[in-house]
This record gives sequence, structure tokens and C-alpha cells, in this order.
Amino acid sequence: MKTAIVGAGTVIYQDEGIGVYASKYIEENYTFMDDVTLVDGGVLGFQLMTYYQDYDKVIILDTITMDDEVGSIYNLPSEELLGLGSYKQTAHEVEIIEMLEICSLLERMADVNIVGIVPKDIVSVNIGLSDEMKEKFHSLIDAAVVELDKSGIKYTRNPETVMLDDIIERYANPQSEFKNGYQTSN
Repeated sequence: MKTAIVGAGTVIYQDEGIGVYASKYIEENYTFMDDVTLVDGGVLGFQLMTYYQDYDKVIILDTITMDDEVGSIYNLPSEELLGLGSYKQTAHEVEIIEMLEICSLLERMADVNIVGIVPKDIVSVNIGLSDEMKEKFHSLIDAAVVELDKSGIKYTRNPETVMLDDIIERYANPQSEFKNGYQTSN
């Protein structure tokens, strides 16, 4: 079974980047025995169709705009997501739903789940997460792991833990492997 874990969102809009951070956290802290592709989805748009069509299982980690308490976690299969008209409130939420709607008309589509968290702030321009999202971050990771378990995906937790703050720091201060046009050795 081919699985994609897509971290959706935009890291420059405070809590909207939590899906991207979650995908990177899983990539850094877990090793998969099965065919699993981890994707920094950012705002993929039409490129999501590739994952919806070419993979058997797609797990999207994202914020989810719901009238609920900040930090509430949802795990919604695509059929339920398509029925939530109120979900489409940000640009990337619209893209996710539109690609699902298009692919649902095609012959083949992956089993898609969105594991989402209700954000506090997706408007402020700031790389990082609000304190409330940092506090609830591991609940989002736990929900993603539950979905992996339900899907029968085999993995192990790595002995060394890469912390959330380290992942956020890498996005806030990216380092190029090229300096002055030359690749550096790390």
C-alpha cells in the first residue's frame, strides 16, 4: 500500500503552518517499514491530485476551520469532508476540497483522511505557533499516529527526538547547502 502524509498550510501565517510542522515532525521522529511518502504540502493546489490518484492512502495534516474550541482535533474521511460546506474558509482548505471533488468523479481515488486541528490564529504573519497550538501539537501527532495504526502502516519511533521548536526554527531560519554558488559539505 502506497501512503502519503501531506502537511498542508502556510508557515508564514502563524498556526496555519501546523500541518507542515507536523509532517516534518513525523518525518524526523519516525521510521516507516511500509511505502510512506512525507510531503511538505505547503499549498499544493492541483498537485494534490497526484497524491489522491496515485496513492492508496493519503493523510492530510492541517488546520481545520470549525466552530469549536481551539486545539480540538478532527479526523475526517473525504466523504465527510466533502459534506462540510463550512470547512472551506482559507485558500488551502478550498484547494484540498476542490481537488477531492474533482478526483471523486474519476475512476480511482485514494482513501483520504484529514487530521485537522482548530487553530487560534491563521491571520498573523509570523513563522511559529501560538502557545495554544504548541500545547496541543502532540495531540495532532497522536491523532495522525492513530490513523496510521488504523491503516495498518508499520513504523517505529526513532530513539532520538527532534523537538518541535527545532523544526520551527529550521523553517524560520533556513540554511542553504550552497554558499556563494558552491555546495558546502555538512
